[in-house]
Amino acid sequence: MLNLQRSLARAFIHNRFYVLVSSGTVYSVLYSLERNGLIEGTWNERKRVYKLTGKGTRTIETVLKANDKIRNFITNILKVQSAP
Repeated sequence: MLNLQRSLARAFIHNRFYVLVSSGTVYSVLYSLERNGLIEGTWNERKRVYKLTGKGTRTIETVLKANDKIRNFITNILKVQSAP
């Protein structure tokens, strides 16, 4: 069952972002996020379950705001360049 879940997760990432990731990559990123306090991992029977921390939530909000600013900046540049 666990292998099926991993396969489905990898397929989702591949289909959504066109990226293939290995288990080693996923766990390396999870450990890094946990060390930086962005997620918190706990053991639930035989599996590790992760949840977003307050710091993680604030980081995501900051990234999304920056993404919006960058998108607006690029859109404005393209509008200026395409104006007659």
